[in-house]
Amino acid sequence: MRFISERRLDDGVIEREFSLGEIPGTLWTPESASASAPVPLILMAHNNGLPKAEPRLVARARLSAAYGYAVASIDAAGCGDRPRSAADEQARTDLRRAMRAGEPTDEIFESFVGPLVEKAAPEWRTTLDALLSLPETGGPVGYSGWTALGIRLAVTEPRIAAAGLFAGGFVPRAQREEARQVTVPLLFLLQWDDEGNPRQRALDLFDAFGSKEKTLHANLGGHTGTPWFEREDGDRFFGRHLK
Repeated sequence: MRFISERRLDDGVIEREFSLGEIPGTLWTPESASASAPVPLILMAHNNGLPKAEPRLVARARLSAAYGYAVASIDAAGCGDRPRSAADEQARTDLRRAMRAGEPTDEIFESFVGPLVEKAAPEWRTTLDALLSLPETGGPVGYSGWTALGIRLAVTEPRIAAAGLFAGGFVPRAQREEARQVTVPLLFLLQWDDEGNPRQRALDLFDAFGSKEKTLHANLGGHTGTPWFEREDGDRFFGRHLK
């Protein structure tokens, strides 16, 4: 892991850009984090692989870092500034065309998001290895954000102790089946009027999770309308399981 830049922000958070081979990432830590006082780590991914610089993700990351966590995000393969394959570009073109025409999009999402998860999960595990080698970060580890990836990591990565998932992204069939194997504590956020995610599908997914402790927070509003207080509730959720 090679750190490229460092900024001290006005909320008491240190923001560092890093590279790990071909993987670009950002790490936010509270100023208090040190080798003698390491802080828990949260992996934060935006729905369906949008870039780590997306403003809503950055705002969540900074709030959680100010709350006392190390927070990391990466641009997975084909996301952010990383090159996209011809298949990725074609899937995005097909998706935009279908949405404009009001046509079904599930199969297009399946062909697009499924491979994204398969490519992203190993890179997130590699990143986790590197982050936990830093003296100022320690376990346990939480995950926040993109549901499809979160399911895969919660099933395959034993170091993840709790997960906060956003119901607004498409979840491929493979991850809907894997949801039954998820056993870590969950906080599942649902926008009741999400225009791109059928409500019943999200409720069925929540029901499928195998976790003995799982909480559903549902709020009125569309895809990007998650209330600000859910960010604070999310930090309290992680506080119960990571601190």
